[in-house]
Amino acid sequence: MRYASITNRLEHLGSGKWAVHLEARRMATACADIIELTIGEPDIAPDPALLAECSRAMHAGRTRYSNGRGEPGVVAALVQKYGKRRAGVTERNILCFPGTQTALFAVMIGLVEAGDGVLVGDPLYATYEGVIASTGAHMIPVPLRPEKNFHMQPEDLEKAITPNARVLLLNTPHNPTGAVLSREEIAALGDICRRHDLWLVCDEVYEELVLDKAFASPFDIPSLAERTIVVSSISKSHAAPGFRSGWAAGPEEFCDRLLPVSETMLFGVQPFIADMTAMAISQPFETASIMRENYRRRANVVKTALSGSNVLRPVMPEGGMFIVIDITATGLSGDAFAWELLKTEKVAVMPGSSFGEQAEGFVRVSLTVADEKLETAMQRMAKLAGELAANRNPQQRSLSA
Repeated sequence: MRYASITNRLEHLGSGKWAVHLEARRMATACADIIELTIGEPDIAPDPALLAECSRAMHAGRTRYSNGRGEPGVVAALVQKYGKRRAGVTERNILCFPGTQTALFAVMIGLVEAGDGVLVGDPLYATYEGVIASTGAHMIPVPLRPEKNFHMQPEDLEKAITPNARVLLLNTPHNPTGAVLSREEIAALGDICRRHDLWLVCDEVYEELVLDKAFASPFDIPSLAERTIVVSSISKSHAAPGFRSGWAAGPEEFCDRLLPVSETMLFGVQPFIADMTAMAISQPFETASIMRENYRRRANVVKTALSGSNVLRPVMPEGGMFIVIDITATGLSGDAFAWELLKTEKVAVMPGSSFGEQAEGFVRVSLTVADEKLETAMQRMAKLAGELAANRNPQQRSLSA
């Protein structure tokens, strides 16, 4: 039988990147003592008031079809949210989607096609490559260098731009590295986008999880308004990933042109979830502040637990719910180390190779488990890393003995 070319483009860009995670889940069902540090799933529940609102809305009959742009209540809440950041925001600047992933997919479908290039920092979130490839466009990696704390440098972006580049895809706070760009850094990248007539798409799903800095966005810079589109959701900010409630905010013309694409894909989100989302956006909740404190503290747990290791080097995050660890001194790739760690120590982490070539010598660790369990995992990781390094250097092993 014949298939569309998209199935070929995405053949190796799906769940294969999550193979370690999937194997860990399989092992866990067999009662193995697995410590899972793979996916970005908050370890606290949504606020009870949000669950109550979702239930109330369902029982009130909010289970019928929605419109293509979004339910009036959640659209109004988003207009208020983004209107505080930039003047002139109206409902025509908003489109609602079931989650950030769907929003990003629709946005890319509306901006690029075969022959176009999308600039994206490497390391990058694991699904970005597939989202770009699905459109027929190709990814143009921009190296995010560890010595620059994984902050995109203007000179690296300038060097990467090709004649067919159409979009710069940013992610701040960044997954997997936790890097948070400042307003000045974003403005410098935005200047390059203006000079080369590039769209600037920014994934801001971790907006509420900046640890010790101020959040900044290209959406808040008036001179970038005509070319900036942000995507986000309540998945991380309100510990509600399973509700799949997200949005895109951008120029009126862009949203008007993308609306038929959105309507063709799904024609509206669930009204009862939209009501819950409107409450989440428009009222104060402590969920994000609780998670921020947890992740800040747990990043320090990792740092302290690995302080005696001369093999593992954690890179402290500025935001998000992960920490990346340099494992190159073990002599293994991130992929090989992750599999060995799962096999011998029953600790599941994400190999850096799932996030691009620049992360090859790293693993990503989720900070979404209890402190004691995380400390135990780091002790197991340090044990394995020490053994690998000693085997790599027999002279060092004999001296330590």
